[in-house]
Amino acid sequence: MEISGINSLTTQVLWTGFILSVIFGAISQRTHFCTMGAVSDIVNMGDWTRMRMWGMAIGVAMIGFFGMAAAGLIDPAKTLYASNRFIWLSALVGGAIFGFGMVLSSGCGSKTLVRIGGGSLKSLVVFAVMGIAAFATLKGITAVVRVATVDRVAVDFPSNAALPNWLGGVMGVAPAAAGLGLALLIGSSLIVWALCGRDFRRFDNLLAGLGIGAVVVAMWWVSAKLGYAAEHPETLQEAFIATNSGRAEAMSFVSPVAYTLDWVMFFSDKSKVLTLGIVSVFGVVAGSALYALLSRNFRWEGFRDAQDTGNHLVGATLMGVGGVAAMGCTIGQGLSGISTLSATSFVALAAILAGGVTGLKFQIWRLERSL
Repeated sequence: MEISGINSLTTQVLWTGFILSVIFGAISQRTHFCTMGAVSDIVNMGDWTRMRMWGMAIGVAMIGFFGMAAAGLIDPAKTLYASNRFIWLSALVGGAIFGFGMVLSSGCGSKTLVRIGGGSLKSLVVFAVMGIAAFATLKGITAVVRVATVDRVAVDFPSNAALPNWLGGVMGVAPAAAGLGLALLIGSSLIVWALCGRDFRRFDNLLAGLGIGAVVVAMWWVSAKLGYAAEHPETLQEAFIATNSGRAEAMSFVSPVAYTLDWVMFFSDKSKVLTLGIVSVFGVVAGSALYALLSRNFRWEGFRDAQDTGNHLVGATLMGVGGVAAMGCTIGQGLSGISTLSATSFVALAAILAGGVTGLKFQIWRLERSL
């Protein structure tokens, strides 16, 4: 492939990724799809409806990912989440920090972008602070701490640290077959569980579960299939076009927020180019804003008082630091990572949920103490 062909392919990848992210943002705005909100509904009201949305989305993403792998459209070993290192402590600590932070910030990274599209100025502040904290944890002062502490603790395996590889080794079957079997079993179970909810089978709930899951699957296809070049003309090696990691990626909203700030601040630097992660950030905001305006739900929103400001600043910082340490957020690990059946993703997801519950309990305790 010539350079002109790579440039044309990059444009296709970026525009397709942007359109998918617009759809993600519009669906999230309409259906109130939110992991923190789902945890809050369970803790405060015992309502599992939004958690069932998320469960269905995971099931769809998981089946879709391994369905494409079985069809030869994607190689699970070449994704961002594929690694021989099981970084369980980074996932555990980072996930818990992120989960606690998303409660203080009134939502995770994706919800922050959706709220910006709906007119939330305080979410714009969260976006900026989270991005700065994330970039510092990628390459700055907190990156030094991360590398010297939690990143040092890991378990190295001879192959990818993922459930299909482990199960395949035990049963003596190929990881691809084990992955498809596990995805069908776990994914179908999650979808059935969601549909068993008495009040779940409504249009918006189904739209959230099926729609968000399908967008994640489509983003995997864009990154791993549409954007795959067997031999880049400059490096003469295979390449996944327009990804920050150089590997196949889906949706995530912590590191991409940092890269978005970097792109905006150093726009005139020709080495700063658009990536799937960056256009995803813009796309979610655009999709949310479009739906909010069309439905007349767009409302300007600011901080209530100094305490509200402080909560969001601390929460945004925790999300930036924790999200990078855990290698993703509720979407990055909780949907994209989990869809690959990565062992690290399961630990990160459990830690995010535990951190979210702890954060909600802390907020309740603080409220009761002030009465």
